[in-house]
Parts: sequence; C-alpha cells; structure tokens
Amino acid sequence: MVAERLDGKACAAEVESSLVPRIMALKSKGVEPHLAVIIVGEDPASKVYVTAKQTGCERLGIKSTKYSLPADVGKEELITLIQTLNADINVHGILIQSPLPSVMDEIGLTELVEPNKDVDGFHPHNLGRLVQGRTDGLLPCTPSGIIRMLEWAGVKLAGARAVVIGRSRIVGIPLSLMLAARGYDATVSIVHSKTEDIDSICRDADVLVAAVGRPGLVKADWVKQGAVVIDVGVNRVLDSNKEKGWSLAGDVDPGVSENASLLSPVPGGVGPMTIAMLMTNTVFAAEQY
Repeated sequence: MVAERLDGKACAAEVESSLVPRIMALKSKGVEPHLAVIIVGEDPASKVYVTAKQTGCERLGIKSTKYSLPADVGKEELITLIQTLNADINVHGILIQSPLPSVMDEIGLTELVEPNKDVDGFHPHNLGRLVQGRTDGLLPCTPSGIIRMLEWAGVKLAGARAVVIGRSRIVGIPLSLMLAARGYDATVSIVHSKTEDIDSICRDADVLVAAVGRPGLVKADWVKQGAVVIDVGVNRVLDSNKEKGWSLAGDVDPGVSENASLLSPVPGGVGPMTIAMLMTNTVFAAEQY
C-alpha cells in the first residue's frame, strides 16, 4: 500500500470558495470583515505565518491590519493595544501571533482578547465551549482544519479509534475534544512524553495525528495498515541539497506512506487548512457582529 496524499491545499481552496458569498453578503450590509494581527519581536517563522495570513485575507477581500511591536515593548502598551482593538467595532477578529517573547505571559494576554473576537479560538471561554461538547463557535484553527480535511476526504470518524500525539492547548487537547464530541464520535486517546508503549497505542489507531514538533518521530511500524495519518509538525532540518541549507520536515517519517491509506504532506497539508479556518473564524465573527 502506498498512501494517497491528503491535499490540504485543495481542501482549503474549497473552504475559501465557500466564504466568498458570505463575505459579499456582509459587504452588501456595510460590514467589511476585519482581522487585526499583533506580532511582537522578529521571529522569522512568525513573520512567515503572519504574511500567509495577510495573503489569505487579500485573496478573499478581508481587511487585515498588522501591528508590529518590538520584542521589548512594555506590557502596558501591549495591553492598551488589545483593549483598543476590543473596543473598535470595525475590528472583528484579533490574533496575537505565537510565540511571544519568553518574558511575556502569552496565556494571560490571550485572555484579554474579547471572546467574540478571539479568532484563534484560544480564549478560555471558547475552549470551555469545547469541553461542553459545543462546536458551533470560534474553534482553534488547526484542530478545526484537521476535522474539516478529514470530512472532505470522506474519512469515517464515528466509532473510529483516534490517537493524538501531543497535548498542547493549541492542537492536541482541543483536537481530542472535537474528535470525541457528538457528531464526530471518535474514541480518542492522547499520548505524550510520559506515555508508555506509545508505538503500540499508535498501532491501534484508525486515525493518527502527530503534533509534537519532533521530525520523523512516527515510524512506519507505528502505523497499522490502512490508517489515516495527519502530520501537524513543521520542523526545519538541515539539508545540504537545498540552497538555503534546510528543508521542512513533519513529525511523520516518509516511510509511513507504506502503511497508511491517507497521509497529509508537509508542507501542503495542515498548514493551508489552518489559514482557511482562520478566514472562516473571521467571517463568522463579522457575521455575529
């Protein structure tokens, strides 16, 4: 068996196409969806991600405003900016680009964003809705993108055994809650650095999601025949064959394609879906306004 490519770009294009009439309907009522992005410091990866988000907005006709702040910005200045954006009725979505400088309280600052403008889906209000089994609000973009991609590919989740490697508040925990929620109905296991016999647990998975940031962690013998594998990892690895000296690698070893039935690529898998779901959240937030 050679795994089929689970094409996140194609799925994301369909998601974005479905947003166009919704955006046009908003603009006909005098509402222009508007995303504000705050980036602190000079992290190269963050700059790339912010550019991708702005490009997505331009592609769909969503207004975007970037606020670039120095790494040594004062806490009060950053808080004032968040509060100003919260109060601006013409701003529908606020995103604080992660990671922030290590001296900053990233979770605390995220909690200052109004829940109805939290297009990242990380505010305790929005994560708490997931704990209640509610998936009708602002959902974390990467987990909701994974779910949408699985549905688009026709993957049966109800009754499936799903294993999520990683327990981050950004991907692992919210994705596990979504997969187990009514309507998706998967049986979910979360594994992490303290889990014993990770490989044997993974071999039971019908759907295996790797989201830990360790290149090539998941080997072929971790994956049973016919499993669906989602690779969330985006890792820079040394590559002498590349002009820039490095290339991108996922958390899944390429050899997994020998066992899996579907495998999301890196890049071109989960990444485009994350952007598409950010656009979806921004439009949804504008509609609620």
